[in-house]
Amino acid sequence: MNPITPLASILLATVILLVIPACSEQSAELADRDAAAAANPLPQGSVVNNNINLGVLAALDQEFASGDRGYIDGMLVLHGGKVVYENRYAQDYRTPFEAYEASGLRDGYWGEGQYHYLNPQWHPWLKDGELHTMQSVTKSVTSALIGIAIAQGAIPSTDVEVQRYFNHPNPFQGDPRSFKLTLHDLLTMSAGIDWNESDYSDASSNDCVIMEHSDDWVTYVLDQGMVEQSGVVFNYNSGISVLLDQILFSATGSHADAYARKHLFGPLGIDDFFWKTTPTGTVDTEGGLYLSPRSLARIGELYANDGVWNGERIFQEGWVQDSFSPAISVGRGGDWMYGYQWWLLPDPGLPGKFIPAARGYGGQYLLILAEDDVIAVFNGWNIHPGTSPMPVEYVIGRLIEAVR
Repeated sequence: MNPITPLASILLATVILLVIPACSEQSAELADRDAAAAANPLPQGSVVNNNINLGVLAALDQEFASGDRGYIDGMLVLHGGKVVYENRYAQDYRTPFEAYEASGLRDGYWGEGQYHYLNPQWHPWLKDGELHTMQSVTKSVTSALIGIAIAQGAIPSTDVEVQRYFNHPNPFQGDPRSFKLTLHDLLTMSAGIDWNESDYSDASSNDCVIMEHSDDWVTYVLDQGMVEQSGVVFNYNSGISVLLDQILFSATGSHADAYARKHLFGPLGIDDFFWKTTPTGTVDTEGGLYLSPRSLARIGELYANDGVWNGERIFQEGWVQDSFSPAISVGRGGDWMYGYQWWLLPDPGLPGKFIPAARGYGGQYLLILAEDDVIAVFNGWNIHPGTSPMPVEYVIGRLIEAVR
């Protein structure tokens, strides 16, 4: 792997320094991405005025450019709603795919078609364009849509019992514990559904992989039984997030993609996105969204501004607070908590405070450091043998070093 440093947008005082490599096989492709970003700009900020330690961010940038952190595709840091650091890193994703194809191997884990994680036409950039796979960051965006539907009165509240939204003869095998299953339980991954998503080494026993290979994702989830009373135990379950599209459709008449276009992406000025669909036409709300890094940052800013964008309230008052309130422990020694499809990570410098994080497979991060007025987006694709996603704790530590 030989990453090539692409356009770097670094603000020092009021001057934007552009660093463009002399040689890059993918320079034209990156130029197209930059042009697309320029059509939907975020305001630029001054590093000096925003009290950002440029040296810390530059050192982190160098780690990414050198390949020390594997397949990192980009970093974007906003302070006070303005871009203070941005860079992208060209990677060779075609060679691993060609080697896979030449091997004749057909591993069910990697999927097929649009879910083939090694296919560079689909991952990590969509067809070599500006849109990057969000993976499970999709879950946090879907949660935002639920919040909007509640604000508009289409869904009563997170206390609503969810079986009313499902067209299934016997949801959750008729287990009485499922009768009181609420939207709050789904959003907080505490539904009590029998679901194994902890081990990806054996695709044959991973319910998420099995679901993604099934003909009807929603039915697959609703066919599962219950193992716990809801609201008690955290169990990461991508199938739960799939059900959220069904709930949106039942409540509003629109699937997540159409609903987002009108009520979330439209108001935020996000014109370009792609959202995968499942074989039955429902929307993949567990991992199928593609956005540009700047568009994802806009969603972070919406949350940082308590659900208000350009004076327009998108969420009802209290939704952001509820989304970021630690509802349940994820079982990592009691440190990590979970909100409404958001991870809540302990702030290492502020005891009792949490940093909301949207996290996705391969190294997708949207981090909201509210105490520091910082939004950060990182994209990568560390899925290949011998690589691993950059630890989110490491990223948070470097950001805090830069701003405190």
